[in-house]
Amino acid sequence: MSNNVIFQIEASGSPLAGSAGKTSNVRTVSAPGATPTSPPREAPPFDIQAVKARQKATWESGDFGQVAKFTMPSAEEFMAGLELKPGTRVLDAACGTGNLAVLAARRGCRVSGLDIAANLLTQARERAQQEGFAIDFTEGDVEAMPYEDASFDVVVSMYGVMFAPRPDRVVRELCRVTKPGGLIALANWTPAGFIGKMFAVFARHLPPPAGIPSPLLWGDEAVVRERFHGRIKELRLTPRIARLCFPFDPAGTVEFFQRYYGPTQRAFQALDPASQARLRSDLVELEARHNISPRPNETDTPSEYLEIHARRALGD
Repeated sequence: MSNNVIFQIEASGSPLAGSAGKTSNVRTVSAPGATPTSPPREAPPFDIQAVKARQKATWESGDFGQVAKFTMPSAEEFMAGLELKPGTRVLDAACGTGNLAVLAARRGCRVSGLDIAANLLTQARERAQQEGFAIDFTEGDVEAMPYEDASFDVVVSMYGVMFAPRPDRVVRELCRVTKPGGLIALANWTPAGFIGKMFAVFARHLPPPAGIPSPLLWGDEAVVRERFHGRIKELRLTPRIARLCFPFDPAGTVEFFQRYYGPTQRAFQALDPASQARLRSDLVELEARHNISPRPNETDTPSEYLEIHARRALGD
């Protein structure tokens, strides 16, 4: 079953929402240079402009700011693992409402944020203004970033760039805008984790488009090594666990995402009433089966993601 159906309901440049709570290290794999495991297969062509227009419209649906409030704890843990000194130039790529950007600014960094969705950037700018930060938020595409070469010491993205439809271009741009010796730090959902299972539920109800690689491949260690091969000096891959914890029972959690989260909202809108009921039932069952909270009005589903630290070589 293909999981790239998410491109019918997801958008490039924003994190897949729902990460909150504690994060635990599972294991670390160091792979300087990384060796590809197999030659890349040529994907069938697709209308890239139509894909991007659909993604932008999707992420500008709902109210992602409501969801982003629950993602901040895991964002804090992700950023705590980075050495960020005052004055460090940081880019939050596919920044959404600016969780990572705000956290970097709190540590004295000089921060920029890039996202495809204009309304999410409006919320990000409001957050920065409320905290007194001068963060440069720009509307744009992570596959064609509007920055000069070697502009940033650190480029970060949490459940964001993984949704861009052309990963080869994403890698090229990440490396291009990062300074030699600089760090690219990504968090991407894995195929085997809870979110991977959720993608499979959507795939059962919505036919996947042809030609677009699954975003979950960004959570596959072998694929990540292949994508960065020859472009970086050191690659460190660390599977981690994010807690998706919401103050609702499983049915309420599904309802929350249907109301506020654009991709889920669009998925339901694409189905007739009977199909909507079946999708809702499957999602509620999935949430209930993976819920570890003992509280009746809380849903806590640990979800695996792959933390990627890719460092460019000095002098590149």
